[in-house]
Amino acid sequence: MQAIKSLFVIIFFMSFTGLSAQVSVGEKVKDQSDSRANNKVDQGIDQGLESVGNGVKGLFKKKKPAETQPEEKVEQPANNEQKPETQDVKPAAASPLLQSYSKYDFIPGAKVIFYDDFTETGVGDFPASWNTNASGEVVTTNLYPGNWFKMIGSGCIALDEGIKLPDNYTIEYDVITYPKEEGNTAFEFGFYLYSAENPKDMNEGGAVPGLKGGIKMSFGYRGTYSAYDETGYTIEGTKDDAAMEAGKKYRLSFWVQKTRLRVYLDQAKIFDLPKVFKAGFQCNMMRFELWDSGNPMITNFRIAAGLPDTRNKLMTEGKLVTYGIYFDVNKDVVKPESYGTLKDIATVLNEVPDVKVKIVGHTDADGDDAKNMDLSKRRAASVKAELVKSFGVNADRLQTDGMGESQPVAKNDSPVNKALNRRVEFIKL
Repeated sequence: MQAIKSLFVIIFFMSFTGLSAQVSVGEKVKDQSDSRANNKVDQGIDQGLESVGNGVKGLFKKKKPAETQPEEKVEQPANNEQKPETQDVKPAAASPLLQSYSKYDFIPGAKVIFYDDFTETGVGDFPASWNTNASGEVVTTNLYPGNWFKMIGSGCIALDEGIKLPDNYTIEYDVITYPKEEGNTAFEFGFYLYSAENPKDMNEGGAVPGLKGGIKMSFGYRGTYSAYDETGYTIEGTKDDAAMEAGKKYRLSFWVQKTRLRVYLDQAKIFDLPKVFKAGFQCNMMRFELWDSGNPMITNFRIAAGLPDTRNKLMTEGKLVTYGIYFDVNKDVVKPESYGTLKDIATVLNEVPDVKVKIVGHTDADGDDAKNMDLSKRRAASVKAELVKSFGVNADRLQTDGMGESQPVAKNDSPVNKALNRRVEFIKL
């Protein structure tokens, strides 16, 4: 009863002292539901309490405002009927800066031999270049742009015809992985490279595919590898700190140089196996292995052959064409995974300080001609800026230009050919 009387005294006092803070009951309740105090209201209450006295004031304790982060907003189409199919995935962390890849030495192969970003596959369809004994479909997401190939079920998914690879090649793709059941932290998927007698037979060899050897790798809550040949398993390993978070986008990169395999998760090299393949081993098959724990979504799947010969191409032949400098669609910001290629080029340029170079950007023929021309010029300028800022190349030695879609090296009729047309050239002056 005493507490009720004290409360009445406070309310009566506040109504006649003309406090500047006005309390809206509806707004106060709403703020309390968010665990946030209204500071102005609390200051007014505190002033009133101090005037009444310490005894009464003790009945009210001001709540400390909760520390909260603003929720990221994702724009959605206004018309639900036009909204593309989306996958509910968690947002990725902010894109890493180019400098954060300072130990990233991955350089993609010099010639693109396969590329699929699934833009030519309708949403809900299975991509034509792939085959499966499980299931899958192309989807879009509400957080990550582009088309994504969502792999579904248990089984495997592989290139339909396989692919005969040379001694030196690279494979790259963006991936999002997630558990089939919420709360399952032990989710993973497999990615296998091997030599098959019949690339059409995805069941060849059972759990150990290929009759001539290969390597099985898994990614998700950890990274593992198991290499094998005709005699059995030859080398195995696990890297627990190579973990992926569910719903976050990563880039996986694989670099094969004869017997050596290096694997990168974003900017970190997670495996470096110098003698994992026998001399003369030739891979002609790769596949994703799906288990009950979780499934991946992939895009920008790229295979490129050969080692970059930067010095010879630029200094002797006078022209270097590179496919290892990356940009998002319709963007001119150099992506962090370009670091290895830029570092390689900068090393050559800094060793011959008298040479001047023109950087020329090229696009594919999708979209407006004028916009492509402008985009190619802006991309060339961005490459110059990174070479100067991140690698110390003298800006006076670098000129830039862009040709848009006007100088294609292939027809604009397939994902592979479009990837060949999207390039950056360095021309010795």
